[in-house]
Amino acid sequence: MTGTRRQKLHDYHDMKIARSILWLLGPVIVGAGPSGLAAAACLKEKGITSLILERADCLASMWQLKTYDRLRLHLPKQFCQLPLMPFPQNFPTYPTKQQFLAYLKAYANHFDIKPAFNRTVVSAEFDYRCGYWRVKTVGLNKEEGVEYVCRWLIVAAGENGEAAVPQIEGMNEFGGPIFHTSSYKSGDMFWGKNVLVVGCGNSGMEVCLDLCNHNAHPSLVVRDSVHVLPQQMFGKSTFGLSMYLLKWFPVFLVDQFLLAMSHFMLGDTAQFGLNRPKLGPFQLKNLAGKTPVLDVGTLAQIKNGKIKVCRGIKRLRHNAVEFVDGEVENFDAIILATGYKSNVPSWLKDSNMFSEKDGLPRKEFPNGWKGERGLYAVGFTKRGLLGASIDAKRIAEDIEPRWKAAKAMKVSALT
Repeated sequence: MTGTRRQKLHDYHDMKIARSILWLLGPVIVGAGPSGLAAAACLKEKGITSLILERADCLASMWQLKTYDRLRLHLPKQFCQLPLMPFPQNFPTYPTKQQFLAYLKAYANHFDIKPAFNRTVVSAEFDYRCGYWRVKTVGLNKEEGVEYVCRWLIVAAGENGEAAVPQIEGMNEFGGPIFHTSSYKSGDMFWGKNVLVVGCGNSGMEVCLDLCNHNAHPSLVVRDSVHVLPQQMFGKSTFGLSMYLLKWFPVFLVDQFLLAMSHFMLGDTAQFGLNRPKLGPFQLKNLAGKTPVLDVGTLAQIKNGKIKVCRGIKRLRHNAVEFVDGEVENFDAIILATGYKSNVPSWLKDSNMFSEKDGLPRKEFPNGWKGERGLYAVGFTKRGLLGASIDAKRIAEDIEPRWKAAKAMKVSALT
């Protein structure tokens, strides 16, 4: 094929994927999870139209597609509801995954939020020539490109945009299945098998409990120190009780109370291989964003020996794992409960708002929600749905006067 012929075909392909350009008066929101829905609802309450762009084909794809079946909200529902619409009264204190998804669907319907699904944002860049953001997307087959031009861009892609998968020496030698918790649904397929769960956060602990309930034999890798707290104290949510106490007492005193009560209710977790950090649970959360584990029954299974706690991994062998203490054990499968990471730096261009290192806003809570030139972030507070709701309200309040001014200018230009 001649160079001219190849160039013509290349030009034809570029014509096929040429982008439609849509100018929007209101903000573009990237992500149709709880954070994006909260932002859209708060904007709508103030009469501001917005458009959500979502790469998946459903609301809250993380919750719908990448969570295990037995998942419940770890915090009471009053700390997880989105702005302007509480959970139904008949929902339990800790709603199930299915109930939470039903709530999000009802929320979107109530506020008439209709995201543009199957729209993957490949780049978002501020155009200094026109003073607008240019958000480029591709469709399901990566052939239909649409470019959205907007005055305000709200990043709601979340702290959990992509699975964080560590590279462990010997992964290619192991032979058995190795997968992230984003692919785990239940312990049905692991009946009677030896399974190693890597990661001792809330997900890792709960997956271990689920494996126990399906008669598997789980082991848990605990590489770092971790705070384990009872989910409830005195019949009240530990988190709710803590929030109340923090209104009256400094963080270190609340931490001392939590640790004393946890020792009384759970015992010394260090004797079971769960060493506590030097900083208290809320001090650590505020400084490093590390969430304490709220125990839902896993610790009891560790105490009775049904879940074995292991030290860090040195390397993998064929159907076996060598740990840093020299012990070698055989396993049929490995589940990586190693968390998630933000993918914002991969598509948001020329912005100083987000760190290239971790994809989170450089400014700490409560100042990370607002950037420059009409750029905002919602749901990156490391404070769950409560933090996302705070962000959403602030963003709507900040945009409202500019929106009204822009509408007034448009009306005067037409008259």
